[in-house]
Amino acid sequence: MIRKSILVLVTCCVVIPVFSWGFFAHKMINRLAVFTLPESLLLFYKTNIEYITEHAVDADMRRYSDPEEACRHYIDLDYYEANTPIDTVPRFWKDAVAKYTEDTLKAYGIVPWHISLMKYKLTEAFKAKDVDRILKISADIGHYIGDAHVPLHSTENYNGQNTNQYGIHGFWESRLPELFSDKYDFFVGRAKYIDNVQMAAWAASEGSYAAKDSVLDFERKLNSTFGSDRKYSNEQRGQAMIKVYSKEYSEAYHNMLDNQVERRIRASVITVGSIWYTAWVDGGQPDLNNPQQTPKKITDEERKALITEQQKLLEENKMIGRPEN
Repeated sequence: MIRKSILVLVTCCVVIPVFSWGFFAHKMINRLAVFTLPESLLLFYKTNIEYITEHAVDADMRRYSDPEEACRHYIDLDYYEANTPIDTVPRFWKDAVAKYTEDTLKAYGIVPWHISLMKYKLTEAFKAKDVDRILKISADIGHYIGDAHVPLHSTENYNGQNTNQYGIHGFWESRLPELFSDKYDFFVGRAKYIDNVQMAAWAASEGSYAAKDSVLDFERKLNSTFGSDRKYSNEQRGQAMIKVYSKEYSEAYHNMLDNQVERRIRASVITVGSIWYTAWVDGGQPDLNNPQQTPKKITDEERKALITEQQKLLEENKMIGRPEN
């Protein structure tokens, strides 16, 4: 019942997805991560679960206004090495800057380093018992961790543009979760303390890089067996009729991937919960369960305004940095 109710609440807020993991999946990951937390922290996050869910896409919204934002969502590991393990790239920011320069790092993405920075900021917010900052940073860090688990956020060929597979980015991370996530197993266990968040962030990115060949190769093989009349279909989204990958094609691709999307979402959920928990422990384990605390709820009007703004940005399509679809 918990899983179904979560999906219903997330689905009602869906708009046409064009971002990393799509609006649908980012909100779902943040929401599910709340339920991995131990009792000492669960009540605080559960009280504010609407905020954590709705603001899971704030980082993508900033890509329309902040030139510094885009590089925080990915890392093109194939710029550095052809295969895993990625052992020539320094794991710590200062060492990496000394080796490659900051401009180079930002040009090819900084998501694992940025996750580490955000964890530090979340720890400081916990130390200060700054509820507003805790919630804002928690929502954002959930987004970046989710991004690090997307295979196409680990390669220069991020949308199949180099292999004549343009559009695969949104296909893998948005279309497939929307169609099939109601069958995924989201009981991922309890969040655990992470001794080294920097290494955990890098493990997520390397895991994505190890999966990117399957993402591209399987779609290429499948495409050779489908005509365009079966590969695509039209669906009503709001007042618009849009072209999407057909359910038949999507199911065939999903089956070829053998639960890969589910595994990456599950890994995202438990990592988000674990990094929230780690920051709380490192922040002194403050008691945030104030019975008189007013939860940061979102009214129907505020939710409508958020969706309207998101839709406006999508339609204007003026994202700063590289497009993903």
